[in-house]
Amino acid sequence: MGMNERIGRDRNPAVLPVYHITTPELWGTVSDGGSYQAPSLGTEGFIHCSTREQLERSMNRFFSGCDSVIVLRIDPDLLRSELKYEPADGDEFPHIYGELNVDAVTGVEYIARGEEGRFHLPDERE
Repeated sequence: MGMNERIGRDRNPAVLPVYHITTPELWGTVSDGGSYQAPSLGTEGFIHCSTREQLERSMNRFFSGCDSVIVLRIDPDLLRSELKYEPADGDEFPHIYGELNVDAVTGVEYIARGEEGRFHLPDERE
């Protein structure tokens, strides 16, 4: 999966993807066909994810000290670990309870922080 594949919405609206934000350094350690473990899996027991609508807020809140991030688009139907939506910060966020199998990742996008110091999602393309 290349780093420049678009993270726009999937064509099938019945299954909405979830998204995980990570650093280029962490994602660079993952091998094809393997699995990914975010640091939060060890400390909190799950991998934090966001919906598309939550992504910019999450990037800017939790990755403000980074110059760039990697956003993974994940197909929930392909996950081997349990996905739960749970309340946090007045919203419902998706959490993956276990490792993220790489074959569930259907898009990977590198996003650099803008000149004004904030992350922005690229415009969606149909």
